[in-house]
Amino acid sequence: MSPRRAAALRGGDVSLRDHLIATAERMIAERGSAGLTVRAIAREAGVADGVLYNHFSDKEELLAHALNAHVRSVEQGLEDLPEPGAASVAENLHAHIVHGLALHRAILPAMAGFLAQPEVLARFSEMHGHGSDDWRDRLRDYLRAERELGRLAPDAKVDAATAMIVGVCHETVLGLLFQAIASPPTPERLDDLVAAVLDGIGLR
Repeated sequence: MSPRRAAALRGGDVSLRDHLIATAERMIAERGSAGLTVRAIAREAGVADGVLYNHFSDKEELLAHALNAHVRSVEQGLEDLPEPGAASVAENLHAHIVHGLALHRAILPAMAGFLAQPEVLARFSEMHGHGSDDWRDRLRDYLRAERELGRLAPDAKVDAATAMIVGVCHETVLGLLFQAIASPPTPERLDDLVAAVLDGIGLR
């Protein structure tokens, strides 16, 4: 006998698969990903444990979908990034850095909980990819566009500048996660980072 339909789905048009992903995503957002089990997800979703395997090949597939949904949700809640040619390059870089810090601060704790489950992270990477809506790629494309517009040096090493900014975001957020003495970057530190980047790729 198949398990009864989850109470949350009765009378609705949400598939059980989507309901399970949404449930796991909510649990990741509210409680983190460490120790997240099939039994806990099933109980939260209002279904029997084995139902998950009717819709996913294994636990890792469900968790990868849930992590991807969590990242997409975080991204949608952030401010829009500036367009090339608008405002100043310094102001736009500042906005990109603030966006990147907020993004990483929201998603790195969830990813950290899956460090002991590399298969989940591998499947997430395949799923999320590095498409046009990935922040790193959008930052790189922004800098390339500014170079084409003549607002950066013609030989600006935008890939290196992108790696520098992303690395600072990673280091800052990891410091906040693992070091009690760490603190968010001050406006002055952000200004220094922007100045350092523009010193290397700005117009001379």
